Amino acid sequence: MVKKATGTLTVGNFVKVAATRYGDREAIFCSTTNRRFSFRQLNQRTNRLANGLLGLGLKKGDVAAFLCTNRAEIVEIYSALAKIGVLGIPLNYRLAPNEMIDLMAHGEASTLIFDPWFGEIATQVREALPRVQHFVGMGDTIPEFAVGYEDLLDRSSDLEPAVEVFEEDIMYMNLTSGTTGLPKSYLLTQYNNAAVAPFFASYFDITRNDVVLTAFPIFGRVGFAWCMVSILAGARNVIHQFNPQEIFGLIASEKVTISNWVPTMAAFMLALPEVDTADFSSLRALVFAAAPLTSSLQEEIKRRICPHLYEFYGLQETGIVVCIGPEEKAKHPASVGQVAFSAEVRIVDTEGRNVPAGTVGDIIAQAPSATAGYFKNEEKTREAFKDGWFHTGDLGYFDEEGFLYLAGRSKDMIVTGGQNVFSVEVEDTLMSHPAVADCAVIGLPDDTWGEKVTAVIVRTPGAQVTQEEIIAFCKEKMAGFKAPKAVIWREEPLPRTPTGKVTKYVLVESFA
Repeated sequence: MVKKATGTLTVGNFVKVAATRYGDREAIFCSTTNRRFSFRQLNQRTNRLANGLLGLGLKKGDVAAFLCTNRAEIVEIYSALAKIGVLGIPLNYRLAPNEMIDLMAHGEASTLIFDPWFGEIATQVREALPRVQHFVGMGDTIPEFAVGYEDLLDRSSDLEPAVEVFEEDIMYMNLTSGTTGLPKSYLLTQYNNAAVAPFFASYFDITRNDVVLTAFPIFGRVGFAWCMVSILAGARNVIHQFNPQEIFGLIASEKVTISNWVPTMAAFMLALPEVDTADFSSLRALVFAAAPLTSSLQEEIKRRICPHLYEFYGLQETGIVVCIGPEEKAKHPASVGQVAFSAEVRIVDTEGRNVPAGTVGDIIAQAPSATAGYFKNEEKTREAFKDGWFHTGDLGYFDEEGFLYLAGRSKDMIVTGGQNVFSVEVEDTLMSHPAVADCAVIGLPDDTWGEKVTAVIVRTPGAQVTQEEIIAFCKEKMAGFKAPKAVIWREEPLPRTPTGKVTKYVLVESFA
């Protein structure tokens, strides 16, 4: 009996087929470098990069990290690595250099591809990680130890690389934390990314008539997904390194029809005076995710930017498992939507039993887009996966119509500006400061950031330290977005349970 189709779902196939189907139509406008590429050119450049990397000595199963802002090359890198079966590590450029080095070491990378912003970091990687043998740099000022990106393309073939890749092959690993303890990176197969792309396009009604503005960081799964869906649908993709002042003109000049933002991005734009005179006439919809979209912010977005809003819910590890369109969002503004096609979502109690509609419980999910596990972290894998279900760590409930409402997080995690910050990592850093006797890190509601990373600190007796000194200390030790944005000084001990755990909800209620 045949148990599997004869074909295989791979991301590299999208780029190859799009070149044939859409040919010389424009695929990408890179606003970062002011270049335009057709679907045919995108595939040719992808093939040249893939064959160039093979020529350097990379082979299927090797690991290549890449450090790249939002520009056309990052789409080529994802696609080229997918075509030759080299596992990618897209690095978050907001991390501190030591965090990036730790993650590359953890992922056993042998190659680093980097854009012009990161030559100094590439030098640090070279000194710290002898395992990294190949460096490919973009731009005009490339370190002497690196190969030029465009030089590599110029000397390489644009034919399809002769590497057999299967949907079960690992495509890339995404990173979920920083330097405290074992880095948590989850693995995504070709199937995880390719199988759900048609669903993704249908959720947001994407067609070849759309112009997608990708301002979400493409090193993350959401930004990359919009690039792949644009290729699949034949939509033009305007790639932009988020700048609130520039987006107004870009939407008007490129006739952008749809874009995915986090609420923080909208808050930044709404704060600018140009928002009320900007031309948003081409914009048919905005998509939101990654942080709570408050009702007041929704109404302001609809009134001043675009009246039609989509929203979706899912973790980086799961992909989209719940989504909602403009018509339903208008009727259920507090909901993140209904279960997405091919996904399964349940609300369960502490014993894993389904709870009735309207009852808050733990959100667990299954989806073809979900990771199968964490890299070198069996403990984390066992914790997250139980009986085939991924435990999100989020709390919520379904109403009688199957609309999901979020009710908080059981994980000790703060979502600030669409970035996940684990409180324990910040607390560990704070506790290394001699003026800090005790501390708790909480997320307080904030109109700009969604949640503001806030440190509640009990000072060491006699210690003198300012809020600015504490924040600067943290920024030296970790990525800036993880550092507290505010400090609350507390004279009395932190509230704790009988077992010694800080009751953070008490602090949130006190200071929210």
